[in-house]
Amino acid sequence: MVNMHTKEVVCVHVDKGRKHDYRVFKESRLPILESTEVQLDSGYQGIQKKYSNSKIPHKGKKKSPLTKQQKKENHQLSSTRVVVENIIRTLKIFRILA
Repeated sequence: MVNMHTKEVVCVHVDKGRKHDYRVFKESRLPILESTEVQLDSGYQGIQKKYSNSKIPHKGKKKSPLTKQQKKENHQLSSTRVVVENIIRTLKIFRILA
């Protein structure tokens, strides 16, 4: 987890081998407060059933493409999440998560 305001890494949970992001999250049993807004990527499909304060991008389908509003929401979410992705990249470059 990363504090979006300070760009500070608050919590890290890693696992061996190849595992789905959401599965690693569930196994970590990390408590999420209701007052905390959680912004995630599409690897966490299904988390909104358990945590209503989570935001993941909308998924478009062939027969029902995304609306302009959904595209706008996805763009806003990705523009704030890029900070987190850059921090993860830095941690990987310096082999902190290796």
